[in-house]
Amino acid sequence: MRDVVGLILGGGQGSRLFPLTEFRSKPAVPIGGKYRLIDIPISNCIHSGINRIFVLTQFNSASLHRHISTTYRFDSFSDGFVEIMAAEQTQDSADWYQGTADAVRQQLRHLLSRKSDQVLILSGDHLYRMDYRAFIEEHRDRAADVSIAVKPVSRKEAPSLGILKVDDQGQIVDFCEKPQTEAELDEFRLDEPLGEDPNELYLASMGIYIFEPQVLVSLLMGSDQDDFGKHIIPDAIHKVGVYAHTFDGYWEDIGTIRSFYEANLALTDAQPPFSFYHSGAPIYTHARFLAGTRLENCRIERGIVCEGSYIRYAQIERSVIGIRSVIGAGCQIANTIIMGADFDETPGDIERNASQGIPNVGIGANTTIDGAIVDKNARIGDQVNITNRAGVKEAEGPHYYIRDGIVVVAKDAVIPSGTVI
Repeated sequence: MRDVVGLILGGGQGSRLFPLTEFRSKPAVPIGGKYRLIDIPISNCIHSGINRIFVLTQFNSASLHRHISTTYRFDSFSDGFVEIMAAEQTQDSADWYQGTADAVRQQLRHLLSRKSDQVLILSGDHLYRMDYRAFIEEHRDRAADVSIAVKPVSRKEAPSLGILKVDDQGQIVDFCEKPQTEAELDEFRLDEPLGEDPNELYLASMGIYIFEPQVLVSLLMGSDQDDFGKHIIPDAIHKVGVYAHTFDGYWEDIGTIRSFYEANLALTDAQPPFSFYHSGAPIYTHARFLAGTRLENCRIERGIVCEGSYIRYAQIERSVIGIRSVIGAGCQIANTIIMGADFDETPGDIERNASQGIPNVGIGANTTIDGAIVDKNARIGDQVNITNRAGVKEAEGPHYYIRDGIVVVAKDAVIPSGTVI
């Protein structure tokens, strides 16, 4: 697949994932204890034989740039690359990216400088494992102008996705971005399910597209609209041959705090719907060379504990514990994502913390956390209780937020000893 160029859209603001996106872009959000969301599409490309990859970036992109530049380096004898295309001012435009389609439009000159037979456009915030080769081969066999990867979904899921209709040959004949009315949903309902789940009676776009390069140029330059799902794809259906490729594996759009939380915790299941452990197609990430985790008298039930951590006399249940996590004696952690830390504190750091009256990075002794997300480098003191017992749905406090009932402790937060949230 050396004749295919991959293009990953990573420039969105990610407002629905706030506060996890307060200081980082959505594709840079950590997942699974040690990875970042951007690792998913890049790894899928590499395993599919696509090693010429562009990543479009814009908002809060510093950590994403750093992660990509230090992780994905091809050797000098390969023509492979993972190249960042940051939003830039030019003679033609002084504007930031206005949407997914506008981002690609502004970078067409750079994109077309790399000769390719097809352009594969991906989102940087989805969790799935996919071999794009079958998708590309089907696109070529059909002599399609545009192909879209689609997945059967339920009526409950349909209003948050782009829903489409196909004919007997798999050509898309109608498209509706996020249908909201009962009439719209009824119109796009399948006569019978395509898979084993009888409730999955709708076909949803996965935001994964293949374009013939000349068709991509024509559609983008022939329109001033900014978004693929809202504008370009519905328009293309009436102008060129647009086909659907059905994907029946696990796929999750990590677009909200709730979806992020549930996708992470699902990784701890005995048979998780998605697993980072795959001998043939592992998900790549930055190699950190951390020591193994130290555990002292701990009880862990259904958890992921990543390297470089130190946990003593703690109980952990259905939780993801990220790299370099420090969890003190007597802690009870359940249904929680702890992202860990970017650094290890030295004895000097710990002494300085004591003199300044602030907790060390990590979770202090005898702390209880249930139903929360603790972002990186958080300092949580002793005997803190983070359980949202009152069942608050939305709130903000000093260094924390509650979103859809989930407490999110912000990056670099300081939560004093004895705090109750």
